[in-house]
Amino acid sequence: MSRPKVVAFALALAALTFTAAPAAHAGPASSTTAIVALGDSFSSGEAGRWNGNSLNIFGTRDGTDRAARCTFGIFCSYDAHRVYGSSYDNGCHRADVAPIRSAPISVNEKHNLACSGARTQHVWRASQGGVSFKGETPQADRLLPIAQQKNVKLVLLNITANDLGFADHVIDCTVAWTLGYTCNAQEQAEIVAGLPAAANGLRKAIDEVRAVMAAAGYSTPQYKFIVQGYASPVPVGANIRYPQSSWDRLTVGGCPFYDVDANWAKNTATPTIVNNMRTVAAEKGVRFLDVRDSLNGHEVCHKSSSLVTSSPSPIKHEWVRWLNSGCCQGDAQESLHPNAYGERAIGKCISLSYAQASGNHTCRNTPGADYSAMTLASIP
Repeated sequence: MSRPKVVAFALALAALTFTAAPAAHAGPASSTTAIVALGDSFSSGEAGRWNGNSLNIFGTRDGTDRAARCTFGIFCSYDAHRVYGSSYDNGCHRADVAPIRSAPISVNEKHNLACSGARTQHVWRASQGGVSFKGETPQADRLLPIAQQKNVKLVLLNITANDLGFADHVIDCTVAWTLGYTCNAQEQAEIVAGLPAAANGLRKAIDEVRAVMAAAGYSTPQYKFIVQGYASPVPVGANIRYPQSSWDRLTVGGCPFYDVDANWAKNTATPTIVNNMRTVAAEKGVRFLDVRDSLNGHEVCHKSSSLVTSSPSPIKHEWVRWLNSGCCQGDAQESLHPNAYGERAIGKCISLSYAQASGNHTCRNTPGADYSAMTLASIP
């Protein structure tokens, strides 16, 4: 070959090598490890702005408002972007302490694709009927480039509550308490009626995640796939610290529910939704993480917890954001979601489950301890 041809050949070979190299190290072969969460507000980190609940609307709200910045304790600014970043603008509310972010799992990157208000159709790929939500393409489509470029060790999926209109059921029950009637019979009937469609949506979401991971070059053993359930934001009626006939349930505690409706939320509604998810996960051969007991004793208005009056504590105070109108502290959509304490607790559960080679698990907290003292137990 002539010298010009040799040089040209060498340059072409170098260009080819340079172009092909990234592909060789992509996906499961990448040196950059990652974990990813898909789902709705329970996973996005809705209410992660708050460490407990306080009636104080000034300053740092007794240290509960993580978005507050004060000078000399007097001049304060409140910017939820400090907690939710740019996701505050579209309402996805992905907190810096969301379960996937706070989970003590040793990886290079943690990606939160979950979005407040999302339903299963917002997870499916667009090519398979998925729908964009709040200006974002479907979550499975957003998972693909992450899986192609990083070594994804865990995909966590937490979805279906919005398919069943859970937020609407909560609102219906607060309205019922205000007007003097109970809600549980009607709301339970509506949830049960929606279970088949919700199960089908979850089945397809699981299939979509698997399809994306396969397209990115993963075999089943190369990543862990866990479906995670929900926890009730309220305790049973007997554990609510305010009389059910007192306006304190609304104006002080932020838990305006009749005892029988609180019992329903804790003992019937949440298990109905979670058990439906667990059945689908078993059918699909996906691991399941049951966190229904993770907030026990720290639900909103629980008599074992209290409002914050000076400085917040994960041992003494609530792990759930109270029902909030949004007029004086934060946003109404944060209502009745795990707060920063609750999200860290669930993050710990995720890490404990991830550490197991296989199997389904339930996770609960330890009375008298903080969110780091979560315990895991195997379930069939």
